[in-house]
Amino acid sequence: MSLNLRQKQTNCIVRMLNLNQPPNTSGGGSGGVNSTEEEVYKILIMDKLCRDILSPLIHVKDLRKHGITLYFLIDKADRQPIPDVPAIYFLQPTPSNIRSIARDASIPLYHSLHLNFSSSLPRPLLEELASAALSSDSLTRISKIYDQYLEFITLEPDLFSLAQPSTYIQLNDPSAGDREIEEIVDRVVAGLFCVLATLAVVPIIRCARGGPAEMVAAALDSRLRDHLLAKNNLFSEGGNLGGSFQRPILCIFDRNFELSVGIQHDWCYRPLAHDVLGLKLNRVNVQGEKGAPRSYELDDSDPFWVANGSSPFPKVAEEIEIQLSKYKQDVDEVNRRTGGKVGDEFDGQDLIGNTKHLMSAVNSLPELTERKKVIDKHTNIATVLLGEIKERSLDSYCNVENDMLTKGSMDRNTLLSALRGKGTKVDKLRLAIIYLLSVEMTPQSDLEAVEAALRESEVDTCAFQYVKKIKSLNVSLATSGNSASKSNIVDWAEKFYGQSISAVTAGMKNLLSGGRQLALTRTVEALMEGRPNPEVDSYLVFDPRAPKTSSGMGGNHLKGPFKEAIVFMIGGGNYVEYGSLQELAQRQQPAKHVIYGTTEILTGAEFVDQLTLLGQKMGLGSTSIGAAQ
Repeated sequence: MSLNLRQKQTNCIVRMLNLNQPPNTSGGGSGGVNSTEEEVYKILIMDKLCRDILSPLIHVKDLRKHGITLYFLIDKADRQPIPDVPAIYFLQPTPSNIRSIARDASIPLYHSLHLNFSSSLPRPLLEELASAALSSDSLTRISKIYDQYLEFITLEPDLFSLAQPSTYIQLNDPSAGDREIEEIVDRVVAGLFCVLATLAVVPIIRCARGGPAEMVAAALDSRLRDHLLAKNNLFSEGGNLGGSFQRPILCIFDRNFELSVGIQHDWCYRPLAHDVLGLKLNRVNVQGEKGAPRSYELDDSDPFWVANGSSPFPKVAEEIEIQLSKYKQDVDEVNRRTGGKVGDEFDGQDLIGNTKHLMSAVNSLPELTERKKVIDKHTNIATVLLGEIKERSLDSYCNVENDMLTKGSMDRNTLLSALRGKGTKVDKLRLAIIYLLSVEMTPQSDLEAVEAALRESEVDTCAFQYVKKIKSLNVSLATSGNSASKSNIVDWAEKFYGQSISAVTAGMKNLLSGGRQLALTRTVEALMEGRPNPEVDSYLVFDPRAPKTSSGMGGNHLKGPFKEAIVFMIGGGNYVEYGSLQELAQRQQPAKHVIYGTTEILTGAEFVDQLTLLGQKMGLGSTSIGAAQ
């Protein structure tokens, strides 16, 4: 597919590591500037975010292939001078990083400084750097300055995060003012602009009316329009997706659109590895057989992970057994072929034949060894997951939550039994919140029983109280017949909940509309079809390449069906939504292509922590977040 975000970002990184020249493809693979020059050894200086950007794309052991002999974090206190060696800086454009660069140039630490910023370097910071370099007479050491537009983390070919923590809290904080909200929106827009610049595409943007999604869509549309006015803009080449004749659609959503997905338990391998084992930057840490910690990479270099990441856990366990059995058969076959005839003397022909088998066995050893490593890795991960599943009864949580979300109702005794059974305090809190979100009318007696069960388990109920408050507000909005009182409620809601209240209401309607396909997936499917549809007809359209209209609507701009989509979730995404969107893309005929991105990827527990903090800010429930651990 033309929109392989991981490959495009990797290509940009590799070019940067080769001093912003095409990588050396001749001979030693040294990463020199070109094939006629000697190997160029370089030092890489990063900040923490830029290290995280590189981490899923290029492993430390592979940096040497690009001539990187040493790498340091820029805030490392005891970096020593290394003369006669160029240094590549890959940093966010921040005042502290600019000061560090100026200090490095003045000492001097390195022969020359090749500066690469993860996003656009603002003019005031550029002037500050120039002034500092002039005053220390070190301007000649700064070789080049590049805006790389790479300020996002690509975890899989179709998955990225802007690594902007706590965006949901910031947008829904009752004390947040207009300026704070605008700053958050600007950061999100800057990150999305980097993604689009790396892909070299200008999409058609769709979003629901109101809330953070519209704010981001409008600001991104404005920034793209301004940028396209420049002669040498970032979208001059590749604007038509190379071999594709159609632009992609960018669908922007707010987390409140479908709150439950950020909280629910899931039964598939990738979400389980994230939720239970804390998968981060494509790496998990688990306890080995003898208690020693083991760290594993889970990315597209692992064929088992690629094939089974979206599979339910029982199917993954079956597949491990199948792979292990096949491996043993292949090993037995190699042993049989190389073992000769038992009890007989070799004649010359036997020796020649056996030598051929020995050579074949030697050639097959690396592949067999690699297969065994992959099998052992996933056996260890699955064993740890199985232990957690049994300890916390996670299968039961998945089943109960799925029943509630599908049926919109729940047997009271079944729910209370689950809340009083196995599981951590956070597991029980998540189940209680799913009950709130899935059951349209919750009887007061049932609510009291649920809260009592949570208190019995000493669960901090801040997050539960916060979601209950939002839900009661939505009910008031929906049932209010008096326009004046409704207006007052909306004013109050916007004061306490920021701009997201209309999105919360819409999200709950979508959630309760039957069927278990995620509301996000169903909405993206309708938007990609590009045909009239009551579910999405009210969605705004922004086309940065078209003449600007005041309404934001533009049915004539719909050029569907779209083959490619970028789906972006403001306020925290998860692997459940990612998996659902990938399934949507694959079941289309012909298959379509969907990239999923978010401000940050959150586990259910992490998202509940954010709801807890918002509950505390509202003065609801307990005051200690530690009780929810």
